[in-house]
Amino acid sequence: MEGFDLSRFIFASLIAILILTFAYTHSQGKKRVFSAKFLVRSAIFAAFSIILYIVPIFNIPLPIFPSFLKLHFDEIPIFIAGFAYGPMSAVFILMVKTLVKLPLTITFGVGELADLIYSLAFILPACFIYRKHHSIKGALIAFLVGMVFQLLASTFITTFIILGFYMNVMGMSEEMLLGACQAVNPAVTNLTWPFFFIISLPFNAIKDIAVIVLTFILYKRLHLIIDKIKVNEA
Repeated sequence: MEGFDLSRFIFASLIAILILTFAYTHSQGKKRVFSAKFLVRSAIFAAFSIILYIVPIFNIPLPIFPSFLKLHFDEIPIFIAGFAYGPMSAVFILMVKTLVKLPLTITFGVGELADLIYSLAFILPACFIYRKHHSIKGALIAFLVGMVFQLLASTFITTFIILGFYMNVMGMSEEMLLGACQAVNPAVTNLTWPFFFIISLPFNAIKDIAVIVLTFILYKRLHLIIDKIKVNEA
């Protein structure tokens, strides 16, 4: 599998196990901040999220956008966990996923930090809203609000911070990045507002819609199983 280093993936997985073990053993006595059930549930969803985030086959390029922008669906398991078990579960999984990815980074951690911010902006508002309005209508409102927050965060940060990082730190010239954009859309005349409206905003909107649709379909099928497990544990 091109671009995938199994040894580094195993190393990253060991880090995830250590994080989960540390979180459990250092919880507060009988009133554990992270119970065993919480950690087991989070670990299951985190494993799916990490695979979708790290394994290249699940990172999908779109021919209408530059090759450095790829769809990835690691937010779907986090959404499902957040809707089922609350915002804390979503945040915990996001942190584990980010820490696991750091040993594999090719962007000095900046790309991972940006992804963390984007996902927090997307998932947290949605989880809090759905927690208060536990219905299909509530879920749709939650998704819409989360998408608005995510689009604002991702489009501005990508356009005005991340591109500058790639040029200044990664040694990529403006001409190189602009050329990659113009190869798919000649209307991108520079890397500020034209990139913002023609590349960044549409790409993130497509990604968010894909994540929302898949999450909605999967959660609708899984929530009965999740609710049954909760009843059996009660």
